[in-house]
Amino acid sequence: MEGAGVKLRRAFGFGDTAETDPFLLFDDFRNERPADYIAGFPWHPHRGIETITYILAGTVEHGDSLGNHGTLAAGDVQWMTAGSGILHQEMPKGDPRGIMHGFQLWANLPRAQKMTPPRYQDVVSSEIPEITDDDGTKVRIIIGDFWGKHGPVEGIAADPSYLDISVPPGVKKTIPVDAYRHAFAYVFAGSGSFKDASSPIGILTEKETDVLIRESTGNRSLVVFDTGDEITVQAGEEGIRFLLVSGKPIEEPVAWYGPIVMNTQNELQQALSELRAGTFIR
Repeated sequence: MEGAGVKLRRAFGFGDTAETDPFLLFDDFRNERPADYIAGFPWHPHRGIETITYILAGTVEHGDSLGNHGTLAAGDVQWMTAGSGILHQEMPKGDPRGIMHGFQLWANLPRAQKMTPPRYQDVVSSEIPEITDDDGTKVRIIIGDFWGKHGPVEGIAADPSYLDISVPPGVKKTIPVDAYRHAFAYVFAGSGSFKDASSPIGILTEKETDVLIRESTGNRSLVVFDTGDEITVQAGEEGIRFLLVSGKPIEEPVAWYGPIVMNTQNELQQALSELRAGTFIR
């Protein structure tokens, strides 16, 4: 439970970041009961990171201490660079059926960019390119290059790739991944299997390098990939839909307290002191 009482599923976060560097945390906030999310995420600080919010159903109204405000709807993305510091709030609302579904990913900033001015990249659904391959595979490109198309989010420190991929029933698909990046898949619908995965949170088949995602467990399954330049997914009878995220490791020390992530404990204590003194916003 986070915020003022939002029930969510955390795929990873607040632990060892070595396998997911430059990514720190990934949350799936999916609910069909407004009481489980309507209290939202009231005013809270961020410094030293970027937060990426992707909405599938419902809306999220946001505002911040700099006077920015707006609403994210289904299919929209917000990439917020907190940089030197910002106070903001995010208040979810369900669709007409009361359903709310979205994801939030935290990406670390390198030391040289932790104190940059905050900025937003709000992208509406219609601006996100979507490609359909001959076999019916669909890919929404939020950031990065894929099959000759480029996502609309620009200038991110970790030079990441963030794709929303749907593979039809029974189709086997090989997808390129930069060999020098950390990559993970987050399955949120359907079933199937992945090859060349390490340390998966899922169900292993008889081959240790294969990860089987069943329909009953594929809902909210994280798969972390080993080094290599491609991944292979075999969709099950229901097809499979997942986020494929990769980024260039920063490989710097992490000093972390909630939504503030610095490199040293001294920097972290300074940020907390500024927050208490009211000098957090530069």
